[in-house]
Amino acid sequence: MDTKILIERAYSAFNQRDSDRALALMTEDVSWPKASEGGKVVGKEEIRAYWTRQWSEFDPHVEPLAITEGDGGKVRVRVHQTVKNLQGNVLSDSEVLHVFTVNNGLIAAMDLGDDADPTAGPSAAFAHQS
Repeated sequence: MDTKILIERAYSAFNQRDSDRALALMTEDVSWPKASEGGKVVGKEEIRAYWTRQWSEFDPHVEPLAITEGDGGKVRVRVHQTVKNLQGNVLSDSEVLHVFTVNNGLIAAMDLGDDADPTAGPSAAFAHQS
């Protein structure tokens, strides 16, 4: 499968809350940032549990704007990210950079931005609004 199609399918599945379809595009030991909590998760079941928690608190939507393939399986994706609370109020509307690592046609890792600290707390987009 073409890398751009792989990435587009992953975003589409995420936006449709179809974790099975999204996770089928990933390696078993995939590494993923917990943007709404801080830190990282590894493995499909950990990602599924994280997404389930995230979707119970927030309504995120990510639309890829530009997909650029680089060296070493790195794929940079500029996305338009909208995060709403469950009442439909917009908490964040911004462009962010996602950097994917693709191995053997599957997503092996996703990182936030060029220099995001994976040990940092939640992304500002997911800051709880009182």
